[in-house]
Amino acid sequence: MSIKDKPNPKNYNSFMGHFSELRKRIVLILIIYLISTIVGFALHREILGVIVKPVEQINELTQGLPVFTNITEFWGVVMKVSLLTGLLISFPFISFQVLAFILPGLRANEKKFALIVLPGSIISFYLGSAFGFFILVPPAIKFLVFFGGDISAPLIRIGSLVELTTNLMIWMGISFQLPIVMYLLTVLKVLDHNKFKSLRKWFIVVAFILGAIITPTFDPVNQLIVAIPIIILYEVGFLLSWVAKK
Repeated sequence: MSIKDKPNPKNYNSFMGHFSELRKRIVLILIIYLISTIVGFALHREILGVIVKPVEQINELTQGLPVFTNITEFWGVVMKVSLLTGLLISFPFISFQVLAFILPGLRANEKKFALIVLPGSIISFYLGSAFGFFILVPPAIKFLVFFGGDISAPLIRIGSLVELTTNLMIWMGISFQLPIVMYLLTVLKVLDHNKFKSLRKWFIVVAFILGAIITPTFDPVNQLIVAIPIIILYEVGFLLSWVAKK
């Protein structure tokens, strides 16, 4: 083996150092997520009590309680709620660990950018999830349940209720990332505020299409509840793009 073929000890040590640091971060993330999931499991009755609140006046045959029709359905719901609660609790810590791992390798301006974008993204996700739960879920459930009128009587399964609630929360949390994405595209010089301005009229149509996709109903009121905030978020993103460009 020639001298050129020999591995560079400096590069090898650097690689092993990065690998060791990555392993430490992953272990910390898994530990915190496990602890957060255990907390979610301990609080699953309180969490499910909040989720089933909108249907308390609907299931008259069961004193306002949703039902489960499969012997393992309730345990599946409990585990799903526990895992999602664990993720919501540990998400800021997970994001911090990712940031702490990549931050030393970034330049000064990139560090500043990361320290702005990541907290903004976390806050936006929580705001979107809260909007989905408190604003969007109640009218969606009301429409879906009472659409049958006098033709059928509702008997709501807890599995479908939890799935509807969590899906709307996740989709709205993702939708609230729009201003951050627009700011990111401007900083990376992919698009700018002038381009976003020219796309505004088309995005209004896109917002109503997203409203129809996110909401599980055909009710135009529910679609408006989704579309209007998305349009407002686009305007916030336009403002951030303008500031980033200037």
